[in-house]
Amino acid sequence: MTIYFSGSISGGRADVGLYRRIVDALEADGHHVLAGSVAAEHITDGGDPLDPRFIFERDMKWIEQADVLVAEVSTPSTGVGYEIAAARYRFAIPVICLYRSAYTKRCSAMVSGDRGVMLIEYEDEAEMLPRLRESLREAGRSTARLP
Repeated sequence: MTIYFSGSISGGRADVGLYRRIVDALEADGHHVLAGSVAAEHITDGGDPLDPRFIFERDMKWIEQADVLVAEVSTPSTGVGYEIAAARYRFAIPVICLYRSAYTKRCSAMVSGDRGVMLIEYEDEAEMLPRLRESLREAGRSTARLP
């Protein structure tokens, strides 16, 4: 399965190690993960030094190629929200969001309120990874793209 992985860059890089471990776990499971700079530990909250138009066009192509988008949404990010909406409403692919309930006051209602988003609230990675794997199996069984 091809997975587009999304997480905060400009909104903060405190979770970059977590992003890397999630991407590594998904790749170890045999998935092809498109993550760009989000899981690159050398990228700061200043972002990738590439041209913004290039990043936008590249990432939109990657989302279009993906079978599912997985986003870690504990750190609020405008870009992650944009990618979630593009996946859902432009490319009609399944979206799985990961959220640590103790990390922020609440998950955005635009994510938690969308019934087409599979939301996994978790406390730690050991708890989250099996649930993510099951959600990916469910997404893989879905043959129709979401509306």
